[in-house]
Amino acid sequence: MYPKPLLILFLVVMISGCRTKEKEPREDKRPNIVLIMADDLGFSDLGCYGGEIQTPNIDWLAENGLRFTQFYNTSRCCPTRASLLTGLYNHQAGIGHMTTDEGKEGYRGHLTKTSVTLAEVLKSAGYHTGMTGKWHVSNTVVQESPEKQLNWLNHGEEHPLFAPVEQYPVNRGFEKYFGNIWGVVNFFDPFSLVNGTEPVKTVPENYYHTDAINDTASAYIREFSRNREPFFLYVAHTAPHWPLHALPEDIAKYEDTYKVGWDTIRQQRYQKLVASGILDSTRYPLPPRWKDELKWENNPHAEWDARAMAVHAAMIDRMDRGIGHILETLRETGEMDNTLIVFLSDNGASPENSMQYGPGFDRPGRTRSGEQIAYPVNKDVLPGPETTFGSIGPRWANVSNTPFNYWKSESFEGGVHTPVIAFWPEGINTDKGGVTEQVGHVMDVMATFIDIAGTEYPETYQGNQITPLQGKSLKPVFEGKKRKGHPVLFNEHEGGRFVRTSGWKLVAPDTKSPWELYRIKTDRTETENVAARYPEVVKRLDSLWQDWAAKNHVIRQ
Repeated sequence: MYPKPLLILFLVVMISGCRTKEKEPREDKRPNIVLIMADDLGFSDLGCYGGEIQTPNIDWLAENGLRFTQFYNTSRCCPTRASLLTGLYNHQAGIGHMTTDEGKEGYRGHLTKTSVTLAEVLKSAGYHTGMTGKWHVSNTVVQESPEKQLNWLNHGEEHPLFAPVEQYPVNRGFEKYFGNIWGVVNFFDPFSLVNGTEPVKTVPENYYHTDAINDTASAYIREFSRNREPFFLYVAHTAPHWPLHALPEDIAKYEDTYKVGWDTIRQQRYQKLVASGILDSTRYPLPPRWKDELKWENNPHAEWDARAMAVHAAMIDRMDRGIGHILETLRETGEMDNTLIVFLSDNGASPENSMQYGPGFDRPGRTRSGEQIAYPVNKDVLPGPETTFGSIGPRWANVSNTPFNYWKSESFEGGVHTPVIAFWPEGINTDKGGVTEQVGHVMDVMATFIDIAGTEYPETYQGNQITPLQGKSLKPVFEGKKRKGHPVLFNEHEGGRFVRTSGWKLVAPDTKSPWELYRIKTDRTETENVAARYPEVVKRLDSLWQDWAAKNHVIRQ
């Protein structure tokens, strides 16, 4: 089900700059690039990664493309976006934590001028560039008092900027942009919504943000395809990030699915992952469920929890259908075969308890019409409608990240392991539906796009010296070759950290906890900590991490 006429009219107004000339044969044969990112999607949420959620369009990309089983992010929303967009470790790009400027080089809270974005590089190389959805790599502008801030969030007053305007997407290489500058949104009436640099002051009554992101992306494709140059489109979804907001007809599809509980769904996902050949049970043993002493049959909030996961599934289902709309647009415009599509998640599923936060900062207290928004700490108001802000919590997040431990924000595999699908009929030479175990990282996306666009990463840009590219191209993997990847990978977020080699992973949840050591080659779900057995390995890897941290402006080591 796609937007009703009123929403379609709204989107036409938003993209009113579209050209109407007839399409001419394109002389520039370089591929188009469509980068699609989900927000807080778990490793096994998609059907093609073992999940029960209906994602036929994303599954189709997987069946006709290539899936990665060892692809890394940087633990959380904005740090991952910083690394993805720049080809650097996130601290090098200025976002070591979140979007507040902490006054330190690696923690500026926005993409610094010593970095370039995918859009800036590809636009310089002759690509048209567009983006829809979540930006979340700029400093957040807040009002002078909590009362004024909340009134702004509630659409009770207007202010022209959600971030410094020079940090907006259209000032970082994107010709066109429609989406939310901040991270958290009310899916039915988003805060920080802009078209270009102009705030979108009202939305239609039947607005749903996931539809708007996808349908605007389709409109951009129609516009760009009329030109003689290739295009780059970044589709950055807010789904399925909390709040749990979905349409009633989508929720109804899953209303009974999760009543069987955490353990049953987790086991079903794991068995499907193994049976489909995505994961080897020998190297990916299933760890015990997080806090498994609470059984589903004894769960006092079983009704609420089943509903929460049903809404999570509905949000992903709706996102997938909109991606199907994008695929259909590529077919209709004749661009499908020569378009590289990369789909991924920014981090593992979220364990956050959004209910305990309550209104404030980026969370409204009332709807535009004045209805109070519930933050049901006691799980006494079912999630789904605009008048509730809920989240799935740690137990379902653990299930969503099957077979890994932990979740978003952590440096353990459940936080930093991301599902990635690459689809490109004219450029991927592996068997259709193939799975690769070659290790990748979100910073490799820049190097990959530069490679297939036949351009170079700049040493300087607009008079600024640019930090050298850290990512490595994935194009050899697309060609069925063994690439020379990263001998070592590193991470830091809120004190959590890791260093990973081909055979080992050293990881810790925070600065106060000791290092844990895993044989990552044979124990990819981090089930057996062997740090006490191999102190010399711990010492060597710790030395590597300390050296990396010192060179990359990491201050929380």
